[in-house]
Amino acid sequence: MKRNIDWKTQWMLRVIVILFTIHCSLFTAHAQHVISGQIVDAKTGEPIPFASAQYLGHGVGVASDIDGNFSIARHNGWQLTFTSVGYVAHTIQVNSGIKSVIKIALKTDNRMLKEVTIKTKRGRYSRKNNPAVEMMRKVIAAKKKTDLDNRDFYQYNKYQKITLALNDFRPEVLDSPKFKKKQWLIDQIEACPYNNKLILPISVDETVSQKIYRKKPHDEKTIIKGMNSQGINDLFQTGDILNTVMKEVFTDVNIYDDQIRLLQYPFTSPIGKDAIGFYRYYIEDTLMVDRDLCYHLHFLPNNQQDFGFRGDLYILADSSWQVKRCEMTIPKKSDVNWVENMQVVQEFTQLPDGEWVLSVDDMFTELKLASFLQKFAVIRNTRINDYAFDELPRQLFKGSKKEVKDVNAMMRSDEFWNQYRQVELTKGESQMDSFISGLQNIKGFKWIIFGLKAFVENFVETGSKGHPSKVDIGPINTMITKNFIDGIRTRISAQTTANLDSNLFLSGYVARGWDSHKWYYKGDVIWSFNKKEYLPREFPKRTLTFSSTYDVMSPSDKFMHTDKDNVFTGIKWSKVDKMMFYNRQSLTFEREEDWGFRTTLSMKVEENEAAGNLFFVPMTMSANPDDWTNWSHPLPRINDSEYRFVTPAPSQKIRTTELRAELRFAPGETFINTKQRRLPINLDAPVLTVSHTLGLKGVLGGQYSYNYTEASLYKRFWLKSWGKMDWYVKGGIQWEKVPFPLLIMPETNLSYIIQDNTFELINNMEFPTDRMLWGQVSWDMNGKILNRIPLIRKLKWREWVAFRVLWGELSDKNNPYLAHNVGNSIVMYFPEGCYVIDKNRPYMELSLGVHNIFKIVHVEYVRRLNYNELPTANKWGIRFMVRATF
Repeated sequence: MKRNIDWKTQWMLRVIVILFTIHCSLFTAHAQHVISGQIVDAKTGEPIPFASAQYLGHGVGVASDIDGNFSIARHNGWQLTFTSVGYVAHTIQVNSGIKSVIKIALKTDNRMLKEVTIKTKRGRYSRKNNPAVEMMRKVIAAKKKTDLDNRDFYQYNKYQKITLALNDFRPEVLDSPKFKKKQWLIDQIEACPYNNKLILPISVDETVSQKIYRKKPHDEKTIIKGMNSQGINDLFQTGDILNTVMKEVFTDVNIYDDQIRLLQYPFTSPIGKDAIGFYRYYIEDTLMVDRDLCYHLHFLPNNQQDFGFRGDLYILADSSWQVKRCEMTIPKKSDVNWVENMQVVQEFTQLPDGEWVLSVDDMFTELKLASFLQKFAVIRNTRINDYAFDELPRQLFKGSKKEVKDVNAMMRSDEFWNQYRQVELTKGESQMDSFISGLQNIKGFKWIIFGLKAFVENFVETGSKGHPSKVDIGPINTMITKNFIDGIRTRISAQTTANLDSNLFLSGYVARGWDSHKWYYKGDVIWSFNKKEYLPREFPKRTLTFSSTYDVMSPSDKFMHTDKDNVFTGIKWSKVDKMMFYNRQSLTFEREEDWGFRTTLSMKVEENEAAGNLFFVPMTMSANPDDWTNWSHPLPRINDSEYRFVTPAPSQKIRTTELRAELRFAPGETFINTKQRRLPINLDAPVLTVSHTLGLKGVLGGQYSYNYTEASLYKRFWLKSWGKMDWYVKGGIQWEKVPFPLLIMPETNLSYIIQDNTFELINNMEFPTDRMLWGQVSWDMNGKILNRIPLIRKLKWREWVAFRVLWGELSDKNNPYLAHNVGNSIVMYFPEGCYVIDKNRPYMELSLGVHNIFKIVHVEYVRRLNYNELPTANKWGIRFMVRATF
């Protein structure tokens, strides 16, 4: 049957046929004028990547790709030579008898190889058809094979030495009179092999540990066998902060991880899964590294201002694609603060079974904090050896601790260190004790240390040399401050240390309000079930604390992360005239597990008395405004959205008795202990908290029965070169009818100093609720945008954006504006400035900030996005803080 085809279809078919004919003709012509094929090893048959195919003497040549494939123009009558380092050259005569597709087998050259360098002019970078990129894809794909976690068991020993030194001493300075008289100081100065400068070692920390691993059931532990620390950290009771921070900042490097955590930032590894898109790779040459033939590749970030590495990889020229050696640094244009120079060198060693493992991990860093300060150098040497893969006894994995310290770790003999010390101490490191002794004998040195301790630790010790402090005076920054009730307020605080008793601790303060003529106090008695080195808050915390306090505070003070009497946070952007006196006694038990779980159980009895412009007025008062003849305090009319000012009736006191239980889980969280508080230094750990508070009516004078449940979740996400994003979500429910002081108040910050995870423009007690859910997302973009703008990028500022939202609801039973609550003895009138939030209209605020100003200043512009019609609303504000980051 004949089918009719319209003219459009006929022309379309004709065009397709013409195009296909042209394509075939071009392909045939191309095939006739090109020689292609594969270059392989004659013995093993494996492809030889990056071999050379050249018409010698004619300047025409190509390199094979990662799989040994090549393609070169045919020139009949010319000789085509195939070469590769480690192989005998092979030459063929190109004539009509040579096929268009050939296979070239090169024989191994058994003669001693010398370095062969191929230099090419770098043009525009492209990942497509790039032999260096193809090689790195092979390396990245092969790294799974060398992952030790594939083994059922493994163990190894690790020695690590971290040295802090003053850097870059000039010879002419050493010749000055003030140095010539201090021979002990000159003897401490030595040449640094990493930068050929003169350095002065001031602290050295050594650690010997054993890592054990079991695949099923999964478990791994680090056993600390020996620790030895000497230097200036011995002059401070909290000297372990120095070692802890240095180990956290200058941590171990493993290029086989996708992200390398260094300087408390994740750097993309040059062989990470995202490395191809982040770095540029260039093949430099082929050479011998410790008798192993290696390909030498250079790499650098696409944008050298991003947090990344620049350096060289030496990859074995065989089918394993194993990294033999890695040398890395941070690009000079990088936006990393204070780091003038950084060198990281890693070496891998082959075990008898053929496995390649990390054996050397060295780091050298030069730091410049300010132009008027002496430069620093940090040297970290790590050696890993004694790898074994035999089955490990089960008893080694007993307990939940991920890090176990041998009881004798701090008391190892010279014989122990002679056995395990893999990197010898330098002259300056070995005579650290005599250096510190000479330092202490300097005239006036004890007053310098006294001032440094007061400034750095915020406490003053009462001990002396040879008699460690048993009582510390402080915090110093709380000695004088100001508030609405007291006017000028003075305070003296103290705490005992483990030098008095390693289990029993006492702390407290006495304060005086000079306008209120009141005395205040706080006293804590703490029993630690595990012995402490200096303070009871040291991890893991296992304490029973009895506390008694009489003081004055604002309701928002409980949300501050620092002491409420801190003189720096005492400057407020809002008038804080609603305060209360509180008389509180509590008994608290806290227990922390080594794996990040904490249990808190407490019982508290508290009496609150309103002060200033805060009043506790129950709804049993008459709702008729005509009865309020003696009032001048703002109370709302019932069933009326307007507010009127009336005079307060006598305010009542509130007394509560409550039990509280809290569970907190933060796996991987690490801390440093200061004399004032414990600070987390690794904020990458997720934090989950759940708590419940039970109010007991009729117990120890408690007036109210209530149940309050709360839960929160924090998590940090790293966005590679786009910085980091922190998410925080918190929700709570007050289940019962309660007076407004027991409702849920938004966590607000009334200080100009930024407080993490708080609202910046909500007033004191502005939105009381009994159902609450709030969240915050903050994004530190790490200069991703500003550092690409001409001129501005020289400032090295970094962008910061945050968004906060509050959903809330005040149920009818707790709403004093509803008529059915008139005459209720539990519900209280709201103070001036308290409003009922619309459950369908969440409160929102936005922060736009810039940090890294002068490398330490963080400034934010905060904008309130709604509820600006309220008479007490502040639509915008400026907040700041001191924040130092790399």
